[in-house]
Amino acid sequence: MKTNYTPIKIMFFFVSFFALSQTFSSCSKNIEFENSNVVPAARGDVSVKKDKNDNYNIKLEVSYLAEPERLQPPKKHYVVWLSSEQNQIPLNIGQIVGTSRLHVKFESVSSSKPKRIFITAEDDASTQYPSNFVVLETDKF
Repeated sequence: MKTNYTPIKIMFFFVSFFALSQTFSSCSKNIEFENSNVVPAARGDVSVKKDKNDNYNIKLEVSYLAEPERLQPPKKHYVVWLSSEQNQIPLNIGQIVGTSRLHVKFESVSSSKPKRIFITAEDDASTQYPSNFVVLETDKF
């Protein structure tokens, strides 16, 4: 007597696929930046993924971001900030450098869970407090 295991294999495949898709979708968030009044053409998104060490990998990609010197008033740098529930003051997680192609990528790691990511135009890239010159920002995660 031969046993047919095909329905069991199919069921196992679907259960495994569902479990894996839930695992990956719950670990990664992809959020678009809101439209900018400062640089209206700028578009971008942020991807946040928790790693096995409980750190958060942050990747952002922005297109049509004008060079900071072309803003009014002109600035020297774009700085990426992270707001989290653990910190009252946003954290400077690095600067992004505009290119003549108007497309930038940025990656950083944080031990704090991001609540919001935003980009400001600054004269000093190492500033510890963001200015009010917000170029792009996400909604709260």
